[in-house]
Amino acid sequence: MKNIFIIYTGGTIGMVQDENGTFVPFDFDLIQKNIPDLSRVDYQLTVHSFEPIIDSSNMTPAIWLQMAQLIRDNYDRCDGFLILHGSDTMAFTASALSFLLEGLQKPVILSGSQLPIGEFRTDARENLMTALEIASTKHNGVSVIQEVCILFDNKLFRGNRSFKYNSAKFEAFRSPNYPVLAEAGIHIKYNFDALLNNQQEELVFHDKLDNRVGVLRLFPGMRLETIQAILESDVRSIVMETFGSGNTTTDPNFLALLKQAIDKGKIILNISQCKVGSVELGRYETSQGLKAIGVCNGYDMTFEAAITKLMYLQGEFGDQDSVAFWVEKDIRGELTIND
Repeated sequence: MKNIFIIYTGGTIGMVQDENGTFVPFDFDLIQKNIPDLSRVDYQLTVHSFEPIIDSSNMTPAIWLQMAQLIRDNYDRCDGFLILHGSDTMAFTASALSFLLEGLQKPVILSGSQLPIGEFRTDARENLMTALEIASTKHNGVSVIQEVCILFDNKLFRGNRSFKYNSAKFEAFRSPNYPVLAEAGIHIKYNFDALLNNQQEELVFHDKLDNRVGVLRLFPGMRLETIQAILESDVRSIVMETFGSGNTTTDPNFLALLKQAIDKGKIILNISQCKVGSVELGRYETSQGLKAIGVCNGYDMTFEAAITKLMYLQGEFGDQDSVAFWVEKDIRGELTIND
């Protein structure tokens, strides 16, 4: 019998309406009550519920570390892990866990729903049962999935390649820069060429995150005083969201502010505001200056992966040179280097 460890954090999947008609989190018993099939599956389910239940808008790095610790503590005795989580920050959590759990050889699947479990047209049952099946699937005794993923609307995505793009449809997530890992229809079809296959023999658990990360999202006409305030804030690194393939204004005053921040030891990571495509530093004149002053290339990383990767690297390394070196490397399948 397969042993699946379920971490229930909360989220829409377990919500009920209070007397004012507002959706509020409930406990895992509600899910079990509304999905009687759970009592008939050929799995041994171990459930850990967070107390109090967490709305995903209240997610924090400290909670990510708690989840990773739970997976480490139960890793040897379980075949797979399912995290029930609110969809709003699910991609952040999936990305963070991918970095904290190095060398995974078992599946960690995050899922949830757009409608609460008790609603007539809920997507909760399908997501939950499909996620359980994927979390338990093995081939020749080896887990088919060996990474952190998101399962939503019959599609399995790499966690650190995904983002929530729609709050009104069951198809809530997309991963435009990396193929879907599996798709569930009558049968579950796996895209084996896209799956991570870890050769590392043991799981390495990382237990530090440094959240001194800022964000600079550019727009035409942005005041230099605003940019300066962000660059001079008390952070070690800044995710700079640029135009197109990594382009910015060529205003020498703007470039001087970036160079000043880099010279003071700050890391500036360039990712695109576009959801599809990659940063190509130096391709256009408008990004040549960035490359020359030492801006780091984020390639096709999602915003969620960029933020959590910097938190992870800053937790691992006290020196900025190491962070700057590793942030441009593919360490968990989170980016594609197009040099």
